Amino acid sequence: MTLYMNQPLLDGRVAIITGASRGIGAATARAFVAAGAAVALAARDAAALQTLADELSVDSGRAIAVPTDVGDPTSIQHLVEQTVGAFGRLDLAFNNAAGGGQAPTLLADLPVEAFDSAIAISLRGVFLSMKYEIPAMLAAGGGAIVNMSSTAGLQGVGGLAGYVSAKHGVIGLTRSAALDYADRNLRVNAVAPGPILTERLEAAGVDAQRMAGLAMPMRRIGRTEEVAQAVVWLCSDQASFITGTVLAIDGGKLAGMAPFSAVARPSAAR
Repeated sequence: MTLYMNQPLLDGRVAIITGASRGIGAATARAFVAAGAAVALAARDAAALQTLADELSVDSGRAIAVPTDVGDPTSIQHLVEQTVGAFGRLDLAFNNAAGGGQAPTLLADLPVEAFDSAIAISLRGVFLSMKYEIPAMLAAGGGAIVNMSSTAGLQGVGGLAGYVSAKHGVIGLTRSAALDYADRNLRVNAVAPGPILTERLEAAGVDAQRMAGLAMPMRRIGRTEEVAQAVVWLCSDQASFITGTVLAIDGGKLAGMAPFSAVARPSAAR
């Protein structure tokens, strides 16, 4: 297999992206098309999906909008059928849809329905997506899946019991699926972003963004495009020996404790 070629990384591949209407999902859709893939865009916001599909279909790009509820098995099955019907196959998937957002709440005060909502979309939705994507990929000879976790899937975060539980679950689900299909040319990995400049952090304001950035060893927050490029790489043949792994995209957040501010840093060479 030739790992490095002069053609786009995902040339000729067909991908599904859930949660594609905005943020990391939309950025990844743009990155997939730029890398040569055709994409089926899935989310509940039909208008936003169609706007993005129209944008990506310019200049020989290929994209379709498929309004989808990842909590509904029939809706996911329809998404896969529409994708294969439009493009003839399915090779890749980025299972990015998430939901069940909840303000930080002590566990005993967390409403049961809020916990259930986080699990239903962010974890069960990933399971349902893979359940219907995998047979289509196997029929095409294999493929690659990337699931959306979070740094909160690798360490605890107080006040976010539902979100943390779901994102930890995504990692376990990813590893199980990777082992199930490792010998059938189907790779399954996850990404774990730290603070990324999406709509929620934009809405929080400049001060919140600055504080989030200062808490990172790299002293900044991430960009949606940085996550998108990591997903493209994991889906490409350049990552052909990688399955069952979790790629942190976090500016060093999970590496450990940054130096105390009182520690003198070497001056830059002049």
